[in-house]
Amino acid sequence: MKGLKFSLVALAMVIPSAFAQSQPPLKVGMMLPYSGTFAALGNAIDNGFQLYVKEQGGKIGGREITYVRVDDESEPSKATDNINKLIKRDNVDVVIGTVHSGVAMAMAKVAKETGTTLIIPNAGADIITGPMCAKNIFRSSFSNSQPGFAMGEVAAKKGYKNAMTITWKYAAGEESVKGFKEGFEKGGGKVTKELTLPFPGVEFQALLTEVAAAKPDVVYSFFAGGGAVKFVKDYAAAGLNKSIPLVGPGFLTDGTLEAQGESAQGMLTALHYGDNLNIKRDNEFRLAYAKQYRLQPDVYAVQGYDAAQMLAVGLKATKGDISKKDDFAKAIRATKFDSPRGSFTMSNANNPIQDFYLRQVVGKENKVIGIASKSLADPARGCTIQ
Repeated sequence: MKGLKFSLVALAMVIPSAFAQSQPPLKVGMMLPYSGTFAALGNAIDNGFQLYVKEQGGKIGGREITYVRVDDESEPSKATDNINKLIKRDNVDVVIGTVHSGVAMAMAKVAKETGTTLIIPNAGADIITGPMCAKNIFRSSFSNSQPGFAMGEVAAKKGYKNAMTITWKYAAGEESVKGFKEGFEKGGGKVTKELTLPFPGVEFQALLTEVAAAKPDVVYSFFAGGGAVKFVKDYAAAGLNKSIPLVGPGFLTDGTLEAQGESAQGMLTALHYGDNLNIKRDNEFRLAYAKQYRLQPDVYAVQGYDAAQMLAVGLKATKGDISKKDDFAKAIRATKFDSPRGSFTMSNANNPIQDFYLRQVVGKENKVIGIASKSLADPARGCTIQ
């Protein structure tokens, strides 16, 4: 009888352990741009995410990770079908994506409707942490207005009185400009004209002619990837950089300096990451990334890395059970993340509260020369989750 009792106790101890070990791999849907204008950005995010998982031995929250990848082509019209295929056909447990704000808005709508966990490693559409916010949607990057607001504050403090803005006519550009305008005008400046062109157009000459004629004190511009390369080079080729400073969010010069060359030298940008932070966490990250990929990491790699870190925090709290949405979200909001960008926390809208650095292009680096805005939070206007 005693032997039977011992056996039952031993069996009771083994069953939970065996159950934990028998959990199937976590299927992660990577919906990113692997081609087109933002391909380099998508690949850097993917690299950063994989690096964190590899550092954990290929498991997070006790579960092995498998990947299903979809090239979203930065095409909003295909976004709903793409994410539905990941969720309904491929049965992924979580979706990581994306870069383009228009694509991310469609993804967020589906994630909210289906209850699928979505972690956004770049796209900053304000509406996602505003009226579209949900407890199962998180961002490891920024809201579009944040870096713009930080740069606007800097421009005003530098004494610039009037500014013009140039961007693609889509959510990311328009919200970035809105953030700059808010920060700049709060400091006493005035945005006199907002110029746009359709995404992903790169015919800038007519707009640059307008800038040359108007002669503002400063130009704020939002472009990224290949568009940022061409715009910065065209701005310099027109001779405008000699008389009218060009500033922007860090995306204007992040991951693009090699191609921009001399055209970008001296430019000021604001972002939540820079090339010479010289903090222990970042130094370790940069070394590991360079060893793994033979490349220097940029902000996109950091955001991918931290997306994986967020997923790990949530899974650890739920013992690998991603269906426990409340516990998953509470854990992420309660965590102070030790990131290569510097530590950050999460707002109730699931968006990072973080420092934005003032950076200057020196050679092939975006050197941090100060803090543009300390512990800046997304205003999350219209968000009702608690």
